[in-house]
Amino acid sequence: MSEDIKYKEAETEEGQVYKYVEIRGYQVIPIETHYIKPNESIDFMIDDISKLCKSDDYLVIAETPISVSQGRLVDEAEYTPSIKAKFLATYWSKYFWGYVLGPILGIKQRTIKNLRRLPEESKRHKEVVLDLYGWKHALKPASEAGIDLSNAPGTYVSLLPENPEKVAREISESLLEKSSQNVTTLIIDTDATYKRKGKYFTGLPIAIDGIEANKGVIGYTLGQLSENVGSTPLGCSRDIQVEEGIKIANIAEDYQRSLPTAMATIHSAKDVLNSDGPEVSVESLDSIIHTPAVLIRKIK
Repeated sequence: MSEDIKYKEAETEEGQVYKYVEIRGYQVIPIETHYIKPNESIDFMIDDISKLCKSDDYLVIAETPISVSQGRLVDEAEYTPSIKAKFLATYWSKYFWGYVLGPILGIKQRTIKNLRRLPEESKRHKEVVLDLYGWKHALKPASEAGIDLSNAPGTYVSLLPENPEKVAREISESLLEKSSQNVTTLIIDTDATYKRKGKYFTGLPIAIDGIEANKGVIGYTLGQLSENVGSTPLGCSRDIQVEEGIKIANIAEDYQRSLPTAMATIHSAKDVLNSDGPEVSVESLDSIIHTPAVLIRKIK
């Protein structure tokens, strides 16, 4: 762990010691695991959380571990890029967005840099997006439809979780059964939610009630002219106000960004894993500690 993170220690009533950091009036308790592999159950993680959680805690889980556990993986090597995909990867994303529209709209410099160095594999990736989600999402220059390249092995990518609200409810029910503690579970994606004229929206295909989802490239483009309010809650175990969900999601994301193992993009994943090749392996992903979830507890 980074020496810059100032951890404190506490103890449960049963005597289990745990570490946490304080962020904006909340304790953030990391749930550390190995790399969750395709189709692997996350029951072991729920068991660990049940020994730490308290009623009124928030359990915030990143979308990719849930997706990988569900087997929501696609092998991009099985796709042959069409002329449409080649156009989207080069002329549209790399050049038009990377050199013209991106700078005009003021998108993040990291995104512009990554667009300008899109690899040959991005053509296959665009074909996947076209096939599964259509033009609305394929026209988005990056992070199309929430597809994650950074935490999947080989030529695989992970799609968003299937029915994240149902998954969140099942996790909270399991925690209640195991620990008698009533915990709110949120499954989130780091892709942005935007606010304009009092309304919330995201380019992602799914989000909690109150956030207009599935806006694709239109949402992303309009978002650059709107307020970026932070990460997107995809599903929640209970009805939750948008402002509350985003606030908790952002606290979790602030912690995740502080970790030396943070892998926001495929480029940062390769840096963390010291990988020089075009792909990362299960073995390299499993060589570091992962933090797929955090418990967030109000400091009283």
